[in-house]
Amino acid sequence: MILVISSPNDEHATAVLSRLEQAGATAALLDLSQFPREVGLTMSYDNHSAHKFALTLPGPITLHLEECRVIWWRRPQPFQLHPEIQQDSHRTFAYNEAYEAVSGLWQALDAFWINHPTRDEVASRKAYQLRVAQETGLIVPATLITNRVTDARAFAATHGHESTVYKAFSATEQEWRETRVLKAAELGLLDNVCYAPVIFQEYIPAKIDLRVSVVGERIFAAAVESQETSYKVDYRMDMARARLAPFSLPSEVEERLRALMKRLGLVYGAIDMRLTPDERFVFLEINPSGQWLFIEERTGQPITEAFVQLLAKHDA
Repeated sequence: MILVISSPNDEHATAVLSRLEQAGATAALLDLSQFPREVGLTMSYDNHSAHKFALTLPGPITLHLEECRVIWWRRPQPFQLHPEIQQDSHRTFAYNEAYEAVSGLWQALDAFWINHPTRDEVASRKAYQLRVAQETGLIVPATLITNRVTDARAFAATHGHESTVYKAFSATEQEWRETRVLKAAELGLLDNVCYAPVIFQEYIPAKIDLRVSVVGERIFAAAVESQETSYKVDYRMDMARARLAPFSLPSEVEERLRALMKRLGLVYGAIDMRLTPDERFVFLEINPSGQWLFIEERTGQPITEAFVQLLAKHDA
């Protein structure tokens, strides 16, 4: 059995599940927002070596997880507690207990993960990504992560505000935070970094942007004509107008990306890079659960099929 941990609203999960069904594979979707209100968990061990792990989904459908060979950790949703729990301290306790139980379950399963939750979480840390990228021979932008006002001002002075970008560690659909060039009018706002760390980087001029989807050993690179969009700093702000095409990476860049994936312990990752006018390939970041459908739709690259084949291969 192949288990997909995501939600019914995730178009990537539904696309892969549909292909798996067409291929005759047994797969199930687990929406963690239904736990513990609608999903039951049972983990049992005897005095020797036997153990059983089961999830009871609405339906009711029982998943015997010891039979699960492959798990795709796509975009897990936060738990939803029973509404009867009203007191804040009780809700905190209940959530922590649910988290401990489920986190222990993931560690106890003998399955092939894309990607393992622990690896996925660690690899998502931008500060760690940059260090590993450096160590695998990739070029990274000059970067400062700080909540010290003096350090932020010194970085902007060294590179010039017009050649300095800043970005947040995270964003949501409700609170999107694009990468921005530091404007002269914003220099006075640098005092606010004392409230929370900010990522500052040198602005990397782009000939094109690159989106690289790594699926196991397969690499799908796409060129994004970001400089034709209305927001050249971050093409995601004008995605509808961005032209995309398949792109062939130099073999040495592919080797370094594979080394990066191995060091991070990832099976899948969506990597953002820039190709500069002087032909340098610069690593920006990697998203262990990044999207690929927008790439596939515009380039024709068979990324979904490669993903399905990888899941099915390890379920055989």
